[in-house]
Amino acid sequence: MIETIVLRDGQVRFLDQTRLPADEIYVTTADWRVLADAIRRLAIRGAPAIGVAAAMGVALAGREAMAGGPGDPRSAVEAAIAGLGATRPTAVNLFWALERMRRVAAQGGDLSSAERARSLEAEAEAIHLEDLEMSRRIGAHGAELVSEGARVLTHCNAGGLATGGLGTALAVLYAAQAAGKRFEVLVDETRPLLQGARLTAWELTRAGIPTTLITDSMAGAAMARLGVDRVVVGADRIAQNGDTANKIGTYGLALLAAAHSVPFVVAAPSSTIDPALATGAQIPIEERSAAEVRTLGGHSTAPAGVQVWNPAFDVTPGRLVAAIVTEAGVIRPPYAGRLVTPSPSSPAQKAG
Repeated sequence: MIETIVLRDGQVRFLDQTRLPADEIYVTTADWRVLADAIRRLAIRGAPAIGVAAAMGVALAGREAMAGGPGDPRSAVEAAIAGLGATRPTAVNLFWALERMRRVAAQGGDLSSAERARSLEAEAEAIHLEDLEMSRRIGAHGAELVSEGARVLTHCNAGGLATGGLGTALAVLYAAQAAGKRFEVLVDETRPLLQGARLTAWELTRAGIPTTLITDSMAGAAMARLGVDRVVVGADRIAQNGDTANKIGTYGLALLAAAHSVPFVVAAPSSTIDPALATGAQIPIEERSAAEVRTLGGHSTAPAGVQVWNPAFDVTPGRLVAAIVTEAGVIRPPYAGRLVTPSPSSPAQKAG
């Protein structure tokens, strides 16, 4: 398992994913602002990992207030929640985790700054541990969908790097590998930032899973000529009808899968399901810098003045999704009324 992020002794240590695969660099910080910047610039990325990191950031703010930082302790924590919440708009796990931290911060008006800080750290650690367990359960449920000798195609990165644990889509593959199944994986490079090439291929080869890297535009040819048995991807937000926001290019991949009768599977924790959204049309889509499209590896690949449209995500209609795998099990259509998100209150809060 990759230690993507950990809270220990009042500090957060995280793997800077912008440096992979060339350099495995860890950053240690006691400042929530550093975590917010890391989320914004994709040093920490992946919907579950963003939620875990944000919770840890609020815990750092609580410790900073305990140590006599500027301003009222509650205001300092709320400022951290607002700052972390402004980093990326699409992944609902971020807001789910921050709401949990806000509820803890609001509890016990007579608590000292030290007691409040300890309660925030306990909640952040609970969120991290729950993410680990959700990854394990997603893998266990999803492994049944990977048959012996299968060829699986995945897009972007939904592995340990995208979570606090084993991953979502890749947890399915890791569990299938642990069960002794032999299979191979095709990995879309995932332009414009190459999360498939840089991160997923790194994870899978590190785990000893046979992996072939392809460009995004090769996916249709791979289905037609090589044969693909299943597409498995992660998600950043899922609406109640099964519409799913994931990395840009996922929608096109789902259309290709439908054209070739390849089952298209989404693997995500239930915290990715947004109970407030009836359809994917309501999902906010982050748009990023034009420089990400105009350059590759720091080198210009397009005229400097050309107009660029760079949405980070697209929405795949639920009608194209054959199954959604969460920690609760494998859910198949129809999805309306069957997708449940966990309560913002954690087991630690209920016990405490």
